[in-house]
Amino acid sequence: MTSRVLTVVGVVLLLLGLLFTLQGVGVVGGSPMTGSSFWAVAGPVIALVGLWLAVLRRVGRRRD
Repeated sequence: MTSRVLTVVGVVLLLLGLLFTLQGVGVVGGSPMTGSSFWAVAGPVIALVGLWLAVLRRVGRRRD
């Protein structure tokens, strides 16, 4: 996979993780996920994976 594809996938995961977190804590309504503690915990994990793919992985590879 190219680094651009991983960056795009990372940004999408980051945004989805943020949305899932906001739904889990009840800020964004209109979904069965609203108010669910599972999504309040899973959302940040998904966002961190996305951040790693989008940013941190690229920074680490530049040093090598």
